[in-house]
Amino acid sequence: MLSKRPSSAGALILVLLALFGFTLVVQLRSNDSDEGLASARQEDLVRILSDLEARDSRLQSEISALETSQRQLTSGVAGREAALTEAQKRADELGLLAGTLAGRGPGLRIVIDGVKASAILNTVQELRGAGGEVMQIAGAGGRPVRIVASSYFVDAEGGGILADGQGLSGPYVLTVIGQPSVMQTALQIPGGVVASVNSGGGSVTLEQRTLVEVTAVRDAKTLQYARPAS
Repeated sequence: MLSKRPSSAGALILVLLALFGFTLVVQLRSNDSDEGLASARQEDLVRILSDLEARDSRLQSEISALETSQRQLTSGVAGREAALTEAQKRADELGLLAGTLAGRGPGLRIVIDGVKASAILNTVQELRGAGGEVMQIAGAGGRPVRIVASSYFVDAEGGGILADGQGLSGPYVLTVIGQPSVMQTALQIPGGVVASVNSGGGSVTLEQRTLVEVTAVRDAKTLQYARPAS
């Protein structure tokens, strides 16, 4: 909708400029071709010249005003479009962080088996510290769970874990978007996640990928009490 306005305004301005120029040329030609002009008195010639100069001055002022309006329209539309683009970008980023939008990008696919909920929590925290931006966890049963700032993991009765209240059983598959090499190095440091899981009898496999997809999403929450401070 916005992109059409500057085109319409610009076209109108060009038409008006052309009309003004045409009027000025017609006036000059009319005066040149006037049969009585050659015999006109000196004071009449001075008056005609003065009228032409005054009209030219008015036309120049109107042209300048139209050009200024065109610049303001173009600048205003460009500014609004830039603001809308930035707002959409921020909305997308917040949607990814809140878990309400699916995401894709380079990252890791991590398979962990034979572990308790604490090992999953340690892995998630290590990934966050290494720049993991968007994550989900899936198990042998149940749908994937989007991991957000408020996510929690506890051991479930009878085995498996609860991820944000949803039961999952191993092996657990963590999908995380971020810089693959950095995240893998963080998990493999001496005494880190991989070493801890292996020493506890579990197993971890890491696979770097140029593209992973986090498809699990959460419903957007409506705040009841919080409002912006400004």
